Amino acid sequence: MLQITDESFEKEVLKEEKPVVVDFWAEWCGPCRMLGPRFEELSKEMTNVKFGKVNVDENQDTAGKFGIRSIPTMLVFKKGEVAGTIVGALPKDALKEKIESFL
Repeated sequence: MLQITDESFEKEVLKEEKPVVVDFWAEWCGPCRMLGPRFEELSKEMTNVKFGKVNVDENQDTAGKFGIRSIPTMLVFKKGEVAGTIVGALPKDALKEKIESFL
């Protein structure tokens, strides 16, 4: 899984041609750990989308810039702009449906 940092965010997300789903998470977050395997599975299934994770404890600038207040929060980016927000550890099918609705 692609780990995105404050330093790599612009290159990996904002300048990416494909849509990008970014999972804002932390090690200590139980729902984040529940979401992890679902997010990983979708990254393998949805090849038209790039998936990455931002650890909010280690990358506070990026989390702050996008107003991340609770985790897990996923932002869907299209052409460098936020196209949608998904909050919470949704079931895999619901998560996929939400992501597709923003594409």
